Amino acid sequence: MIRKIAIAILALIIFVVMVWFTAINPGVISIDLALGVIQPSIPMAFAVTFVLGWLFGLFCTGIFAIQLIDERRRLRKSLRIAEAEVSSLRSLPIADAD
Repeated sequence: MIRKIAIAILALIIFVVMVWFTAINPGVISIDLALGVIQPSIPMAFAVTFVLGWLFGLFCTGIFAIQLIDERRRLRKSLRIAEAEVSSLRSLPIADAD
């Protein structure tokens, strides 16, 4: 319950900051993309940059998660092999020491 309230308050604060930032920065900037020049508003440029950074972070996190899942799969397979070996060794008769 507290977590939902905290997330709602954080979303409200972000929204208020976005509205305030848009209100105080009505200008337009020029961005040269080598193929052409675009002229978005300052808030739009910041929003697009934020979203692209968020997507890049999500992509990198996804790659890391896939690597962890693959490593976990390999470790489970190795554990099954080791458990099978231990089980087979336990079933062998004990050799008498002379």
